[in-house]
Amino acid sequence: MRELTYRDALREALTEEMEREPKLLLLGEDIGVYGGAYKVTNGLQARFGEDRVIDSPMSEQAIVGAGLGAALVGTPIMAEVMYIDFALLAMDQLINQAAKVRYMFGGNVDVPLVVRTQGGTGRSSAAQHSQSLERLFFQIPGLRVAIPSTPYDAKGLLKTALRGREPVIFIEHKMLYATKGPVPEETYLLPFGKADTKRSGKDITIVAISRMVN
Repeated sequence: MRELTYRDALREALTEEMEREPKLLLLGEDIGVYGGAYKVTNGLQARFGEDRVIDSPMSEQAIVGAGLGAALVGTPIMAEVMYIDFALLAMDQLINQAAKVRYMFGGNVDVPLVVRTQGGTGRSSAAQHSQSLERLFFQIPGLRVAIPSTPYDAKGLLKTALRGREPVIFIEHKMLYATKGPVPEETYLLPFGKADTKRSGKDITIVAISRMVN
């Protein structure tokens, strides 16, 4: 089986889903011409155009708020917040709005919104670019949390997220982008809420997420 980097697996998922769903939009700071802070969206604006891969203002409230608005009128959208540290600026949009909308309307409204962001330490990026804040989102009803640890998981989970009806915060560890692993060429999806046994044994159970799996 071929091997892809974590970064390329994510880009391939976005590319395939944009080709499959012509209404899917990408929105975020520097995701277009620059190709994203970690180059996950590199080349996508040239391929799909400025109307579908949109460079946003430097405002997390605007990115997530606009993403939620698009989702509520039936437009599936991936909104990227450059670092999870800055997701704190959009907590109202994420927790009080996106996560609650389906409940408030009795399940009659879809929220096809995926918020991609990066967390974790390891790059000497100082205090406001190096936090692991995923625990803040685990306890929020109505908000899905996906944290892939391998290229295989990254592609399969992102495709599942982009096809979903509920809001998802998709958290990538910034030290995993260059890691490589097997990724099938055929289409596959990975379900949310199901553990993956990376190595079987009989003496002890170790549960881990993100880079700790590696």
